[in-house]
Amino acid sequence: MKNTAEPVNADPLIQEISRLAEEILTSEKMELVDITFRREAPGWVLRILIDKPGGVSIDDCTFISRQLGDVLDVKDLIHYPYHLEVSSPGLNRPLKKEADFKRFIGEYVVIKTAAPIDGRKTFKGKLSAFQDNIVHLIVEGNPITIPYAMIEKANIEYRLGTKGKQ
Repeated sequence: MKNTAEPVNADPLIQEISRLAEEILTSEKMELVDITFRREAPGWVLRILIDKPGGVSIDDCTFISRQLGDVLDVKDLIHYPYHLEVSSPGLNRPLKKEADFKRFIGEYVVIKTAAPIDGRKTFKGKLSAFQDNIVHLIVEGNPITIPYAMIEKANIEYRLGTKGKQ
């Protein structure tokens, strides 16, 4: 189910790559977490983060890399050299969509906002709810609400020995 409150990437190339990746990942019961395409020291890098219940293996990443690489070669969407990387989102998984915030209720997160809320832009706390496009956190024992539209970046905060939950 596509949610209208999810961030929209205006770059048509990224939108098309996302669409192609989603088709492959859905058929493999995996999800697309994030896509970035940017120039780095070795050249252009197309980085795809994938996930599935129980986590992804190196074999999953290799399989998706080959499948997506073949599709991108056939479609000829990128007309210059680039490097394709497919990986797991890792322990500090980014939260990109509304569904991510709902799925990870109870986890500790770090959220950076585009503008200050009560004089600050970075919040670390336990994700307690997501309702009506509002993220609810418990920060140092105090409830905090952050409008979803104001979130610039959000990640799970891995805590050693707790799997994020406490």
